[in-house]
Amino acid sequence: MASEHQPPFAGANALIFGGAKGIGRCVALEWARRGARLAIADIDEAAAQETAAEVEAAGGKAVGIAANVMAEESIAAAVATAENALGGIDILMNNVGGMLNGHPEDIPIREWQRIMELNYLGSARGTMQLLPRFIARGSGHIVNTASFAGLYPYAASRVPYAASKAAVIAMSENLAVYCEPRGVRVSCLIPGPVATNVMDSMTSWTEDCPLRGPGTETTLMLPEQVAVVLADGMRDGRILIPSDDVGLEIVKRWAQSPDGFIRARIDEFASGNRGNPAIPDAIRAAMGARK
Repeated sequence: MASEHQPPFAGANALIFGGAKGIGRCVALEWARRGARLAIADIDEAAAQETAAEVEAAGGKAVGIAANVMAEESIAAAVATAENALGGIDILMNNVGGMLNGHPEDIPIREWQRIMELNYLGSARGTMQLLPRFIARGSGHIVNTASFAGLYPYAASRVPYAASKAAVIAMSENLAVYCEPRGVRVSCLIPGPVATNVMDSMTSWTEDCPLRGPGTETTLMLPEQVAVVLADGMRDGRILIPSDDVGLEIVKRWAQSPDGFIRARIDEFASGNRGNPAIPDAIRAAMGARK
């Protein structure tokens, strides 16, 4: 029998890989606000410690630690450090990810491999560190971060990224089928367009390659908003948690005619429609204030 939905945060110990910045940072602050204690793991240890200090300044409990999700030994060390600081881990979030841009024929295969290693296998490595413990005790919650790019086709300018995020969604869905009868919950956060700095470090392998967006019917969100959507979805027992339910509405259109949907995307881009999301005035102002 699947586990009953319980309030997941009050008194829980949570470990977030990729928790120092962007969505991960906002999730850490939101979970702490709801009563969780945080281990914030990131390849940027200084930034992880800064986010942990924010949590503690707001009255929470947090520790910032170094972690490289490309290396199993680094993940194992981060788990050990988190457990020493907090106790047994109740919630794991695999939030590390990278992005690239370019025509697929211009992207070296080593970059296809790197993105898959980082975005998909990074999540798998984190999961495999804690899944045996969660199953053994019959409780725990795994959260993986995917993207609208893995939910339906549009990201022709970053095919390896889209493939890696589709893998995260498929992994999460099938883990839920396996884990929930064993008392372990699984959620997959599927963000649409979010105002983070992830593109600041993005490499473009094709000169002047326009970045294709998820559609003009989507809306840019702040990471703080996404963190609330995730926490509410986890509270409500959701498995797939898109940042905006418009993503699922788009999937319904895709399901009615997958070939027709894909060809419509081709035609839209040929007409000059890059699929850029709407940007609310309040978010535009908030983005400007952060610069």
